[in-house]
Amino acid sequence: MEKRNLRKDRIGIVTSNKMEKSIVVAEVKRVKHPMYGKFVLKTKKYVAHDDKNDCNIGDTVKIMETRPLSKSKCWRLVEIIERAK
Repeated sequence: MEKRNLRKDRIGIVTSNKMEKSIVVAEVKRVKHPMYGKFVLKTKKYVAHDDKNDCNIGDTVKIMETRPLSKSKCWRLVEIIERAK
């Protein structure tokens, strides 16, 4: 049995599903400003592969790192944690 490398996973909210079999997931982090101490929101966007096109805007999803699938896509959808209301 071969050993697989440790893969990163992220939890975020779907911001776009207009592409075929692709979604854009935004991960929002609260980080403390080093000098002023105020908490600032940092947003990072990932393009992920959605094989069945079943995600909608506003869904909370879990994505996992994978091999490059296209120029900008190197993440894939693992599960939909919560559907948008």
